Formats: sequence, structure tokens, C-alpha cells
Amino acid sequence: MAAAASSLSTFSSLSIRTPPSRVNNPHQILPSSCLPKPPQPSAFHLPISSKLTPIRVSPSDIDTTFFDNVDPEEINTFDPPEPPEGFVPPPYFDEGPVETEEEIALAYEELYGPGYSGETFLGNDINVMDKAKKTTTGFGAGGKREKVKDGFDERVVQVRRVTKVVKGGKQLHFRAVVIVGDKKGQVGVGVGKAKEVAAAVQKSAANARRNIISVPMTKYSTFPHRADGDFGAAKVMLRPASPGTGVIAGGAVRIVLEMAGVENALGKQLGSNNALNNARATVVAVQKMRQFREVAEQRGIPMEELWK
Repeated sequence: MAAAASSLSTFSSLSIRTPPSRVNNPHQILPSSCLPKPPQPSAFHLPISSKLTPIRVSPSDIDTTFFDNVDPEEINTFDPPEPPEGFVPPPYFDEGPVETEEEIALAYEELYGPGYSGETFLGNDINVMDKAKKTTTGFGAGGKREKVKDGFDERVVQVRRVTKVVKGGKQLHFRAVVIVGDKKGQVGVGVGKAKEVAAAVQKSAANARRNIISVPMTKYSTFPHRADGDFGAAKVMLRPASPGTGVIAGGAVRIVLEMAGVENALGKQLGSNNALNNARATVVAVQKMRQFREVAEQRGIPMEELWK
């Protein structure tokens, strides 16, 4: 009882400080003693320079007496400790329980979806094909075609209707000639045939992307020198031009040079007016051109010697 009385007297002597209420008077200003104290700076708030203090160790502080009694030529054998009493080693991987075929099929379906066998363990609908796997060509695919976003632009040069005579009659197809280029020195010519115009253009664009070539150009966006090319009965003459001239050419030659990024050049078709042969003749002429640095490297002389 005496101890309880002393504790009560001690508790009553303590003054409990309660912060003034702000409910009765919302405009009352709290004293500084009731305001929350700002957090004290800790080691996490200190700057990096104060936290990362380099420790300097003198050579006299390093204790190397441990290596005095060690013989580097001594052969030490590994002596593992004995296992404690009642220790049971874990089973090996090959000795574990064998997985059933249903467990294997369940794990396969979680990774790759339902199999072609028509059985599902996760309740998937095997008759619904994934949208990403649906075909985008053929019957029912629709006429909308997504453009390939690889930095190349496409230009359709020519679309012709061609007929093939077979035993049962005539087969009607469309042939499209497409030129692709990034207008930065890369260009390609392609041709494709299909029963529809859109499919023919798509085939020819894919064929042109497989035949991309590089066009050598100077800093004035023109050719480094003259070149002539022929393909079949078509012959093409290409000449460099001064800045501001533009592309003076016609037919497929002009489209090939524009898609390659050539801004100043002269071109002339000599011979056939076939668009495909003229485009390929332009490619042949471009492939004959070489840069000045390539010629100087092959001859083993500096570039300044080429103009002497």
C-alpha cells in the first residue's frame, strides 16, 4: 500500500502538457512548444563528402604475423566436419518423384497455351485463336495493309495487268513495280505479281527491300562522277550537276534518284521506255560509281593527288 501511495503522489506531481485545441478557435496560433520539431539531420541526410571519409592506414598498422607460421609449399587436405546426429541427406534430383503426364501438360499450357491435341487443363477455349497469331493475308483478311515502319518510303512506278494463257483458259494477274528508299543514300527496286493489286504492291515492296543498294554521293547531294548503265534494251546515262540544278530526269530514273536522296543530277534514258528495265539500269549505273576516298585507298595515294 505504501508503494502504491508513493507512485500516486509521484504521478500527481507530474504536469501533463496538452496542446491547445484548434477545434474551438481555428484561428488560434499554436505556441512553438506544441509545433512538431524538424527532423534532426542523420547520417542519411549528410552530404556525400561527409559520409565517404577515406580511411588512411599506415603500413605499421597491418598485422602480418599470421603468415610467419604458414608454409606456402605445404599441401593441406580438406577435412570436412562430421555431420551431426540424426542428419538425413536430401534426395538427389534424379531420385525425386516422377512428374505425371498431366503435370507436364499443365506446365506446358501455362507457358505456350493449349496444345493442338484439343485438351486443356486450365479451361482455355481451344477453338479461339490468339489475335496475334491470326493471318493477315488471304480470304477474309480485309483490304487494309499495315505499312512496314523501317524508315523506307515506297513509290509505285507501274501497275500492269498481265495474262497467262493456260490449258483451261487465261489467268489474270497484276504486276507492280515499286521503288523503296530512305532518301539518305539507300534505294531498292522490286517487282511482284499477284491476283490483286494490293497484294502485288506488297510483294514488290518486300522484293525491293531485299535488293537495297547504297548510292555514293558528295556533300552537294550529287554523284561523284559520270556513269552509264544498261539492263536489257534500256540504257541510262547519269551525270553530276552543280548545286541548285535539281534532278533533271524522267520516268523511272527520276523516281530512283529521288528515293535515294539525290538532289542535283542529270539523267537520260537511251533506248527502251520500259519502266522496270530503266529502273534497273539506273541501279547498275549507280553501282559502277566509287567515292574519291575509295579510289585513293586502292591506289595507295592521298586524296589530294587525284586532282593533280
